[in-house]
Amino acid sequence: MNQVHITYLNGPDISRLNLTNDEILEAVENGLRAAGNSQTVIEPRMHLTPDPVFNGHFNVLRGYVAPLNLAGVKIVGDYVDNYKRDLPSEMALLNLFHPETGMPVAILDATAITEMRTGALSALGAKYLAPDAPKCLGHIGARGTAYWNVRLLDHLCDFDEIRIHSRRPESRNPFAETLSNDLGKQVVATEDWKSCLDGADILVEASRLPEPKPLFKSEWIKKGALVIPYGTMSTLELELTDRIDKIVVDDRGQMNAGPFGALRPHINAGKVSPETVYAEIGEIVAGHSPGREHNDETILFWHRGLSTSDIALGAAMLEKAKLLGLGQRLVYA
Repeated sequence: MNQVHITYLNGPDISRLNLTNDEILEAVENGLRAAGNSQTVIEPRMHLTPDPVFNGHFNVLRGYVAPLNLAGVKIVGDYVDNYKRDLPSEMALLNLFHPETGMPVAILDATAITEMRTGALSALGAKYLAPDAPKCLGHIGARGTAYWNVRLLDHLCDFDEIRIHSRRPESRNPFAETLSNDLGKQVVATEDWKSCLDGADILVEASRLPEPKPLFKSEWIKKGALVIPYGTMSTLELELTDRIDKIVVDDRGQMNAGPFGALRPHINAGKVSPETVYAEIGEIVAGHSPGREHNDETILFWHRGLSTSDIALGAAMLEKAKLLGLGQRLVYA
């Protein structure tokens, strides 16, 4: 057998790529379009909890994107208390393979990939599902994905008002300051959930709760708003879905997978099912279903994270790394 090499992109390599907002959005949108055109395979995510005392678990995401000729597996740790060790709550590796032979192609530090593609999915949800010219964003959560949510949403929407909130002042206040500096506009850290979310045009919930708790009140959602909840533990009141005109998900096949997710109580109660979901976001991106059809529709977009988004963004990073001469060429066999 001829010698086989794989490409390794570590964290500093990923940083040096300096992907633009538009490069991130384009890569993820192309992955969604492929999914909508039935050119992908998405296996529902799996979970591994080594020991409940560690207060964390691993997510294992698997997929294939035909237009990119790549299959991939991402393993991402989700550890709520990592801030106490000065570590990110989510750290990940993406492994890419040739789908026809199974040969490894690349290994990428996927921590930034996870954060960027999650923010891109929130922003692309707004592109197709938000009301016209949304002016106010209310965002719960200050973890890594939260930064890219706000940055990419504002890139597309150019908000007049951005409010953020998280449990710990030592987290939310520096987060608001960082965003204010990076976006060149004021970002306000609020003291509670209500002052953050009430009456916003787009309401994002990316909290880090240790257990489900209905902190997100249905009464704060105005008619015509877009609601994007994706915290691991549900914060939604059970009756919240009664106010929603359309529920859009990233993938019907994985919405029932595992014990976690924003709509888990609603699924368990029979209020949400694959049959009651309006569409997958990929079907909308590919033009097979309309997104928002009128301004007074109240829409909920639930994304749990797509392996195909990881693969699509990873492929874009590999291509740019090749052009810039970044990464290491490792001998595999």
